[in-house]
Amino acid sequence: MNEKQNLKEEKHHKQQEFCYTRPAYRASRRLTAVKVYTAAAESQHLFIYNVPKINLRAELKNLCSKYGQILLINVVPDYKTELFTECYHVQFDRIQAAKIAKRLIDNKSFYGQVLHVCYAPEYENIAETQAKLDQRRRDVLKRIENPNRLPFDQRTLGDDVNFMTISKSQLQKKRKYEDLGNGNASSDNNTEEFLKDFYSIYDNKSKKNKT
Repeated sequence: MNEKQNLKEEKHHKQQEFCYTRPAYRASRRLTAVKVYTAAAESQHLFIYNVPKINLRAELKNLCSKYGQILLINVVPDYKTELFTECYHVQFDRIQAAKIAKRLIDNKSFYGQVLHVCYAPEYENIAETQAKLDQRRRDVLKRIENPNRLPFDQRTLGDDVNFMTISKSQLQKKRKYEDLGNGNASSDNNTEEFLKDFYSIYDNKSKKNKT
């Protein structure tokens, strides 16, 4: 879709207010708005608001290229923005890269402005929408076939884009389950040796305390 044909600000482009009434057990480390995304709402097309109007296309491209290959990055002309700022339309080659970029760039400080990133599914063509839904269908089928599957595998770890979503604790859990959950005999032996050493140390301490 051509930018000149879509100059109206869509409702899903507007930034919602943060939620301050979440219970403590549901509160995250940073404030977020209450919003639900479906497969249809997500897209490889992003709108990035509040970019200072000082010709920062190259700098913004460098920022976005950290999360995946960029197919298109242009200023949206005649679009409603704040004073001295402009809106950019960025298209990634993969929807996974766009999802990570949205998560990490949104509310990020960029040359004195706080960026706002939103999906722009209205810029998709029929082929892109079909590919997006097919990919989601394959992901769901994989999870149904193996409900105990971790949210990442060996191929995902090799992908720089998806690797950025894996936290340190998740990576430690993955290594733990790879060693202990795949029937690895050497890892089982290592575990037994560790337990023997642990209990031997505990027994020695208990004997000393008794004496």
